[in-house]
Amino acid sequence: MTSAPQPNAEPSPGGRVHELAQSGPTVLRILLGAQLRRLREANGISREDAGEAIRASGSKISRLELGRVGFKERDVADLLTLYGVNDPGERETLLALGRQANAPGWWHHYNDILPPWFEVYIGLEEAAAKLRIHETRFVPELLQTEDYARAALALSHPEAPAEEIERLVSVRMHRRRILRRPDAPQLWTVVDEAALRRRPGGAGVLRAQLEALLDAVHERHVTVQVMPVARGALAAVTGPFSLLRFAEPSLPDVVYVEQLTSALYLDKPADLVHYKKRLDRLSVQALPPTATPGVLMEILGELA
Repeated sequence: MTSAPQPNAEPSPGGRVHELAQSGPTVLRILLGAQLRRLREANGISREDAGEAIRASGSKISRLELGRVGFKERDVADLLTLYGVNDPGERETLLALGRQANAPGWWHHYNDILPPWFEVYIGLEEAAAKLRIHETRFVPELLQTEDYARAALALSHPEAPAEEIERLVSVRMHRRRILRRPDAPQLWTVVDEAALRRRPGGAGVLRAQLEALLDAVHERHVTVQVMPVARGALAAVTGPFSLLRFAEPSLPDVVYVEQLTSALYLDKPADLVHYKKRLDRLSVQALPPTATPGVLMEILGELA
């Protein structure tokens, strides 16, 4: 029996396992899940029948194909057999992808203080090639200074002990490292002017934050637009969200919308079109990126 057919429009992981591993376990799970879904659909097999092959339910197959859970090597092997993937090299590539997808990311050391839904976001953020962020509350998290992050986190977690706040600060500072990588993602943010004027931690903390932001906007991979208060009606009704894009063609764009106790991950084409249009409208209404240094200097002058 030969290997199952591969849809022409969807490249398989092939021999790129080690290259893909740099993206982190979250993306690897999504890639492997998507590949298993394509194989299942190419063979006309239902989720329920696939579930029976690994002694599970159709809903378990759905979670595996979405990359929401880890993979057991035996389950991957059984599914590959069911889907007619018998070539030793192809099987080993996908099995190796499953093994690496189960390796914990650096954020695993903080899983006692991070909700599972946010760990997923960190993994996606690590792998993104482009991040478009709309922020109405504070300075975007990837651009926050340590003192500003500490003050903002204390406001967001008023009952958390100081030790937990410090660990959350460590997570946020670790996340910032992606902007210092040689292959740093493109970060494009639209920030509400009111967010830049809020003073978590006081005037001194805000001053240092705005000075750091002034340095950041001169980086080639960082673009910050400010939404003036006078034009901010659309921003207010939209709320904060992030759009993540990936260099790997097998990965769809993802919209992340954080709530108080959970988050939404949207990747359906209809949702993506809606959020992309909203980002475009916000970008048009906001001041151009060239105006951002002047806005920051103006606010800094008011703090003097």
